[in-house]
Amino acid sequence: MKSVSILGVIVAGIATLIAGCDRSAKTGSPKGPPNSEADPLAQPKSLQQVGLPVEATRAAIPADNLQTPEKISLGQKLFFERRLSADGTVSCSTCHNPELAFTDRKSTSVGIKGRVGQRNAPTILNALYNKTQFWDGRAKTLEEQAGFPIVNPSEMGHPNLDAAVAQIASVEEYQQAFQRVFGRPPNGPDLLRAIASYERTQVSFDSPFDRFIAGDNNAIDTSAKRGWELFNTQARCNKCHALTDTQPDVTVFTDNDFHNIGIGIIRHNVVALAGQAEKLINSVDTAAIDRAAIQHDMSVLGRFLITKQEKDTASFKTPDVRNVLVTGPYFHDGSQDTLWDVMDHYNKGDGLHNPWLDEDIQPLALTESDIDDLVAFLVSLTSATYKEQGAAELARQRALSRTNRPQRDTARAFGPKPPRPAQPK
Repeated sequence: MKSVSILGVIVAGIATLIAGCDRSAKTGSPKGPPNSEADPLAQPKSLQQVGLPVEATRAAIPADNLQTPEKISLGQKLFFERRLSADGTVSCSTCHNPELAFTDRKSTSVGIKGRVGQRNAPTILNALYNKTQFWDGRAKTLEEQAGFPIVNPSEMGHPNLDAAVAQIASVEEYQQAFQRVFGRPPNGPDLLRAIASYERTQVSFDSPFDRFIAGDNNAIDTSAKRGWELFNTQARCNKCHALTDTQPDVTVFTDNDFHNIGIGIIRHNVVALAGQAEKLINSVDTAAIDRAAIQHDMSVLGRFLITKQEKDTASFKTPDVRNVLVTGPYFHDGSQDTLWDVMDHYNKGDGLHNPWLDEDIQPLALTESDIDDLVAFLVSLTSATYKEQGAAELARQRALSRTNRPQRDTARAFGPKPPRPAQPK
């Protein structure tokens, strides 16, 4: 296959789906219910976006699951298919709602029968660029990731992937679609390939910051420009949200690594939980790790569940901060409601009782205007698709930040870096 053909297929698929949407609009066909595959925000995104990295996008398509318009269309239908849950009430889109920037805006997600998990649902926007999936990196690919929620008792609840396939295998539409796309009846691996193909179309750039980087000096205001400077200097955000300390990343804003930033340590007996994890969970038993991450207090151990290495205790993946304004609440446990809360957490160098705290976390001495500038920069990463949502969410967060700042600790923010406590033995 020629080097340009992969992107050409994606573009063709997008064009086909957009054309279908245009026809529906012209003929007066109903848009469909909220959070449905017919929603405009659910459609595959154009590759003609300012800031979109063409080469990285091409590289993110695996050779064993190339994009085709038919496969993307099937994956989109499956992404919204509630029959992939044991009781027919939950789909992938329940936790990754396109109307909410492919999140659910909950602190932690809710699965079948109202079962509440331990982790915040990250957006799938730009997830194709991730080196690993999930907060703890327990999946390496989107195909692998797609299977976990289907069989987790607290999420979609099927006993195994074959049981989920059985729910759709008798549906004529799916029988025909799988034959057309894969040349065989519905089956688990192909189901995951289709969902992953759809998820890879959710690329989201074209933000004011992208236009600024492309040369439009007026695309962002002076506050956001100051915030971008702070992001890479005093605020130390570039320690995790950049390629290296000296090489800013204007694409996905992540080092694809795992860090302990001081979230959840005081609320949990981490030492005891780590001991339980070492005894009860085999590092190669991915299903057990998945259940612990979603259903158990051991969730707070983060990357340690995977590696069993002390240095990874309570470490979680650095998220992409694109569209961060509209993908809260924040951190792996959804514990912070506003971007101001996030900035306050980092500003005080949180982690006085945390022997595994990342070495780059320290008091930052950011003033209130500095924090406002950093938030302005983060707001400038909102894609044009979510401009209206972003304006409403910014107003909500700004109003809340003026009356409620539970993480603010000015004395610690302007104090010396506290000594790291000794690691437990």
